[in-house]
Amino acid sequence: MMVEEGRAAPDVTLQATGGRSFSISAHRGRPLVVYFYPKADTSGCTKQACDFQEALTSFNSAGIDIVAISPDPLPALEKFAAKYGLQFPLASDHDKAAAQAYGTWVQKSMYGRSYMGMERATFLIDANGTLSRIWRRVRVPGHVKEVAAAAKALNNEASLRA
Repeated sequence: MMVEEGRAAPDVTLQATGGRSFSISAHRGRPLVVYFYPKADTSGCTKQACDFQEALTSFNSAGIDIVAISPDPLPALEKFAAKYGLQFPLASDHDKAAAQAYGTWVQKSMYGRSYMGMERATFLIDANGTLSRIWRRVRVPGHVKEVAAAAKALNNEASLRA
């Protein structure tokens, strides 16, 4: 299945923080931001999570949910969520099935060494389960504002159609 704007979002089901289970299909009828990040409690991932947490009220009041996915085990995600007061679900993709479905488990390189790792990427999924926007190789500064603007535009389009 190709992951590109205008196509159906791959359905995944994962265990998430707070004893929650998360699935794309369970969010039909409501827009969703899904973001993939490499590792909990590292500087870039912490900044990104805190930026989304700071904007959570405005996303939720616009009817948009957020879920973050990483390959970390659930206990590490629970600790990360508690440490920073993250109220949106952090889902554990320990077997990397979701990352593979979304094309975010990629070959990376650092200091001349190649390895497989999680690409920082964000997906905006509309209420019908269609990929509305995709951001690959995300840079954290300013990213949440960009996602919020796209989400707001998506909601405006949906209300015009209703």
